[in-house]
Amino acid sequence: MNALRRGLGNSLVQAFLVVVGLVWLTPLAGLFVSSLRSAQDTAKGGWWTALKSPGQLSFDNYSALLGNSGMTRAFWNTVLISVPATFLVVVLAALAGYAFAWLDFPGREPLFLLVVALLVVPVQIGLLPVAKLFGQLGLFGTIPGVVLFHVSYGLPFAIFLLRNYFAEMPREMLEAARMDGGTEWRIFTRLVLPVGRPAIASLAIFQFLWVWNDMLVALLFADSSSQPLTVELQSQIRQFGSNIDVLAPGAFLSLVVPVVVFFAFQRHFVQGVMAGSVK
Repeated sequence: MNALRRGLGNSLVQAFLVVVGLVWLTPLAGLFVSSLRSAQDTAKGGWWTALKSPGQLSFDNYSALLGNSGMTRAFWNTVLISVPATFLVVVLAALAGYAFAWLDFPGREPLFLLVVALLVVPVQIGLLPVAKLFGQLGLFGTIPGVVLFHVSYGLPFAIFLLRNYFAEMPREMLEAARMDGGTEWRIFTRLVLPVGRPAIASLAIFQFLWVWNDMLVALLFADSSSQPLTVELQSQIRQFGSNIDVLAPGAFLSLVVPVVVFFAFQRHFVQGVMAGSVK
């Protein structure tokens, strides 16, 4: 009887999770179907009507999207902003996290407290001062300027996260590596990074999603030649209003890339969450 109850309970939980997953995926599916319909078909009814008339679906909108220079440029701008901003934050945070966790140097604790204090500083406070500074340095309106802003504001949380994760590693493990003649760089690359891979992967996912979906920073710091996909989509809506044949595939492209990245690193993400909950 107990086994039957447990089995029934597990079945109910699985059924509930399936329903939640389907509900979560419905907007994505609707957007994808809309991206395959013409503007005329979209004006006649909702996306679900295409399920009864599959002849409405075609990839003509994506062909038009590839021919839209503004959208394609914005897509590659998004890639050029998101990938370096994620890579630099992960690398710098891993180095700083290891230093704060296991290296003794003057001012380590005050510096780490400063990093923690920066976590409570809202992004909005730094927009105008940083914009003025970037204008003086010639970085305003450029992709490197947007990347630098994301890196600087992403580092405090990243350092805090990885430092706490690295600090939970057994001291005996690192001491044994040092006794075997391992240098700090070798210990960091051969021991700490592999063990900390779940936390690093989780950080990379969060940072990439944050930068990819950002609009506030890009709206202020990027000009027309360096603006990412989020700003370009907003601009398309403002300029044309009803060009759904371009907006729908562009919005789906903007949405599907983070989803693919998340599922590609899902295993590492779950490991990082579980490791954090255990510790």
